[in-house]
Amino acid sequence: MARITEAAQAYSFSRRALVLGGLQGTAALVLAGRMTWLAVFENERYRLTAESNRVRLTLTPPRRGWIVDRNGIPIANNRTAFRVDMIPDRMEDKEKTLGMLQQILSLGEEEMARIRTDLKRASGFQPVQVSDKLDWEHFAAVSVRVPEMPGVQPTRGFSRNYPLAAGVAHLVGYVGTASAEQYKKEKDPLLVAPGFKLGKDGLEKVLEDRLRGTPGAKRVEVTAHGRLVKELATRPDQPGETVKLTIDALLQEYVARRLGTNSGSAVVIDVSNGDILAMVSMPAYDPNSFSDGISRNEWKMLSEDDHVPLMNKVLQGLYPPGSTVKPMNGLALMHAGVDPNARVVCSGAMRVGNGVFHCHKRGGHGPLDLKHAIMQSCDIYFYEMVRRVGYDAVAPMARAMGLGQKFDLPFSTQRFGTVPDSAWKLKRYKQQWTVADSLNASIGQGYVLANPLQLAVMASRLASGRELIPRLIADAPRIEAPPLAATPEQLAIIRDAMFGVINGGGTGGAARMLVPGISLAGKTGTAQVRRITMAERRSGVLKNASLPFKLRDHALLVCFAPADNPKYAAGIVLEHNGHTIRNLDTPQIGRDIMTFLFDRKRAMDSLHAEEPTWGGDYRTRMAAQSAAFRAAQSAPPPEAPEDAAEAASTVASEAANATTSNTIDSSAAERGSVEAD
Repeated sequence: MARITEAAQAYSFSRRALVLGGLQGTAALVLAGRMTWLAVFENERYRLTAESNRVRLTLTPPRRGWIVDRNGIPIANNRTAFRVDMIPDRMEDKEKTLGMLQQILSLGEEEMARIRTDLKRASGFQPVQVSDKLDWEHFAAVSVRVPEMPGVQPTRGFSRNYPLAAGVAHLVGYVGTASAEQYKKEKDPLLVAPGFKLGKDGLEKVLEDRLRGTPGAKRVEVTAHGRLVKELATRPDQPGETVKLTIDALLQEYVARRLGTNSGSAVVIDVSNGDILAMVSMPAYDPNSFSDGISRNEWKMLSEDDHVPLMNKVLQGLYPPGSTVKPMNGLALMHAGVDPNARVVCSGAMRVGNGVFHCHKRGGHGPLDLKHAIMQSCDIYFYEMVRRVGYDAVAPMARAMGLGQKFDLPFSTQRFGTVPDSAWKLKRYKQQWTVADSLNASIGQGYVLANPLQLAVMASRLASGRELIPRLIADAPRIEAPPLAATPEQLAIIRDAMFGVINGGGTGGAARMLVPGISLAGKTGTAQVRRITMAERRSGVLKNASLPFKLRDHALLVCFAPADNPKYAAGIVLEHNGHTIRNLDTPQIGRDIMTFLFDRKRAMDSLHAEEPTWGGDYRTRMAAQSAAFRAAQSAPPPEAPEDAAEAASTVASEAANATTSNTIDSSAAERGSVEAD
């Protein structure tokens, strides 16, 4: 057995001490190095992290730019708003919080249902609007109880406001909160800032980049539990641009009111430069309701209405223009070499091959030249003359007048209709053009389809003799309009005929102006939307007043004034109007709209006399309709769609497609137009 000497023990101890000391020294160096790294190199990072725990940065939604009319009158502006939002991922007891808010703010069941639906659809980070129309007392009551309601966020800000309500709905559209899909796509924190809304439809959507502005930022000091200690530095927001339109807001509202209970649209254009002065589609929705978050009842009412208030009929509605194209066709005939003094004898019917084609006046008009054929809206004249030259000679003039044309306007949806010819039919249907196709097109039916804006442009081009381009944004460049391919003498004949339609015993006498020294020139039109069977002809064709709404004829008017020196032109289309009520028909509506431009007091006096018979103005009628609809509901309606803009677009598209498919009538000429005297 070996002996361990004292020297060996001392050596072993010294070696262990050295190793242990080395390990301790290494550990000390590592710790010192780490502390140096954290204290020196990572100082900024951890300082910012600590600061973020103490200081919270929130974005302030920018004030949205105004939309104003040509005179600076606001069409879309902002109002100061006290609002309350809920942040789902900060809520602890949802039902308790909702109950407290319902009690404090006196929220109704319909509003509570809307809030619950929005909470269910929202992502955790997405704010849900409770209300943005609070008075100071309710706002203060919520503010003092915020510690008891985690996730509730009262704020002061601005809310979008549309003073003309439904009168501008299809013109400006509306704003709304960003969807979860939009946030995931853009990753912009502004989209989930409480109170922020972006354009969802119309000009609000297309002009979003100009209207949005730059958000502000606010730094606040909070406790470990997130409660506010004090506000620190604030960066103000930069408001969006103010966008001026060519619209006349007073005229816009008048037109919306004057359309009355019709399902229709009207466009008014300044003949001197192409500026759109009014663009109205009625009935419509209230954009304030959509911006605030539409209720279940209101959505159900709007989406089921057979007058389709969700559809912008000015741009999405396609209709057979009917006899409104006869002045344009007359210009095309003269351009093709037809003598305007040549007469055609109208006996009420015309045989072509094996077919018989009728005039709307069964007894016939007798011999007529071009002027009187337009005045009396004689079908036989246009059948015969268009048969002689062929519709391929007419189609180019129709396109030059704006039919079939898509205009460069700030709207995402625009249907531009059809100007048919032989090449178009061969490409579309793989069929040859026929004489019957020409006769149908000559009275504005068959395959011919146009929207109300195109009809107004046609009227403005006939009035000016130039290919005017419609303009809606006041700072958009004006395009020099070239002259039409027609001589001044030819245009004078057409204008004189349109003067005669209104003032010379023609079909539009009810549109005669009541303003001294001002005459209206125009052309009425009627478009049938149903096919009349031979059985019905034998038993007697039913009058419009006896038909359901959807089976009544469309009523149309194109016009301009003054007739001798045109300043304004208009196109009016009334869906399924059927000429059933005289003061709600196109002639008197067109007359009153033009009267407003020359004598506002006279026009308003006339409106005030008639409006009570329609149930009041559009605001009053919409409120009454909404109240009646709610009262008639026996069960709670289904939830409103998450993306109201997309759902409204679908409803409008389906309605527009149905209208188009019902009005392409290949047998219109066989019975003649349905122009009413």
